Amino acid sequence: MILHFVCKTTADTQDLAKTIGAHVRGGDVFAFKSDIGGGKTTFVKGLAAGMGVTDVVQSPTFTISQLHNAAHGLELHHFDFYRLSDAGIMRAELAESLSQPNAVVAIEWGDIVHDILPNDEIIVDLKNDSNDDTRYISITIPDDKQHVSTVLKGLK
Repeated sequence: MILHFVCKTTADTQDLAKTIGAHVRGGDVFAFKSDIGGGKTTFVKGLAAGMGVTDVVQSPTFTISQLHNAAHGLELHHFDFYRLSDAGIMRAELAESLSQPNAVVAIEWGDIVHDILPNDEIIVDLKNDSNDDTRYISITIPDDKQHVSTVLKGLK
């Protein structure tokens, strides 16, 4: 299922993601696609807020990965593969995160590691309007992620 949203402001993007974050489960994987400045980190910040993460969430562009403790025993594993043409040694760290039952994994520039991502990843494709903060967001949700699709259908 693919759902489409138009977010007029950065706050709207974060609110959409926060709603999703409040309903995620361990094992959920989010792969983000967009141009530079497309809103990937903005979305992850909202996702983290919805999960109950209280520390500052920033793009791990230079550190490549960050771990955030969330509510209800969940962890947010945030990766950014922008600077890499190949996952290299980060492939093992990502694989370990994907195997943890309490981990929600958010991957910016996930195309680089698409071959090791599970088939039930949630794909978030963000396109921005160069004239303002409007973002056109398409979220592809696999059939077995009804806890996400149900809440998003309720927003339509």
